[in-house]
Amino acid sequence: MQMRAEAATEQALASAPKAKSCIVLFLWGGLAQQESFDPKPDAQSDYKSKFGEIPTATPGIQFCEHLPLLAKHSEKMAIVRSVHHSQGAHGSGLYKSMTGRDPIGGTRARNRTNWPSLTSFLGRFQERTAGVPNAIRMPHTMYDNGALMAGDDAGWLGSDYDPVMLRIPDGAPYSGTIRHTEPALDLTLGVKSDRFRKRLVMLDQLERRLAANGAAEYQELDHFRQMAADMLVSSPVKEAYDLEQEDPRLRAMYGDHMGGQGMLLARRLTEVGVPVVQVVCAAEDLQGGYSDTFDTHHDHFPKMKERLLPVFDQAASALLTDLDQRGQLDETLVVFLTEFGRTPKINGKGGRDHHPAVYSVAFAGGGIRGGQVYGSSDKNAALPTSNACSPADLHATVYQAMGIDHRAELHDREGRPFIICEGNPLPLF
Repeated sequence: MQMRAEAATEQALASAPKAKSCIVLFLWGGLAQQESFDPKPDAQSDYKSKFGEIPTATPGIQFCEHLPLLAKHSEKMAIVRSVHHSQGAHGSGLYKSMTGRDPIGGTRARNRTNWPSLTSFLGRFQERTAGVPNAIRMPHTMYDNGALMAGDDAGWLGSDYDPVMLRIPDGAPYSGTIRHTEPALDLTLGVKSDRFRKRLVMLDQLERRLAANGAAEYQELDHFRQMAADMLVSSPVKEAYDLEQEDPRLRAMYGDHMGGQGMLLARRLTEVGVPVVQVVCAAEDLQGGYSDTFDTHHDHFPKMKERLLPVFDQAASALLTDLDQRGQLDETLVVFLTEFGRTPKINGKGGRDHHPAVYSVAFAGGGIRGGQVYGSSDKNAALPTSNACSPADLHATVYQAMGIDHRAELHDREGRPFIICEGNPLPLF
């Protein structure tokens, strides 16, 4: 089994990577394409945005007026305006956007038969280093009215490839319910190394006895236990976690909120060798649109203007500036994802509803040719009009940037063969 896994890894890593690391920024709730990367000034009156559009650094490309900082980075970005799928619920939309596959039977609970997430697959093909996870997600998983969403863990790859959950140590939180029901590491917790190591020895002895008696679940947790121990005692990740080491002016550039400090931490983590970091850029639970998420069924325009777009614009533009100034953008792929877009028609509550028929995402760095738009939508942002593409195509593009053959074959826990990704890379390089 080990030989098969090594052979699969060698097969999948046949091409030289353009990027050494990947930061996935997930805009939970469903980012409105009209009020972000695909403004529609000529939309019909009952569809038209209350926001204007602004020129970017690239002639002919316009963004929403409330993304002025990101607009200055358009020369680094590739905007994709023609993503579409058919999953209109948050659970199934998240599953589709993060796995590239349709969930069996619609929205499903998280389990080990689910398709692995993009971040888990990316981490699967990286070399392991003591104390450095192959994939980290932060600051939380994603919920919808208390239901934990499937699609952002390792599924049938097994728990060894689940991204490590990490709390963000600083920054004003998003407004909304904080559930934190999934175990996560907080590396600010004080621990004396000698005492902690002695406890680990005792724990190891106990687990060996349990495993010998047939408690297989303890063996499955061993990888995560050792990873957590290495990170807590001493590791590059623990050093990166200390945001106080950064210049206060740089921290201020990212913004004194969880979104900004999370993206700063993502940069620090990739800098010390974590190859894949996913940042959820919104509150943990959608709560029917009553929390700081992009699920804007009501009061869409004031929420976007006052609470959502300013935080996202400041943090994401700071990340691109920071990576660029450090000479790290060419080797760091930044991916802007969301589960779907928002409806062209504005509803009776002044909101936009779910719309998977067309939406926008973006890429930057990692060999991506900036200053371009791929695909288009109609004047109302209702349907693609050119170069329609799917989440699987987005994944294939990420795999290509990371030097992974998206058509490589892996086997699940029962030995059944699967192709990693059924999409095709977009011509963005």
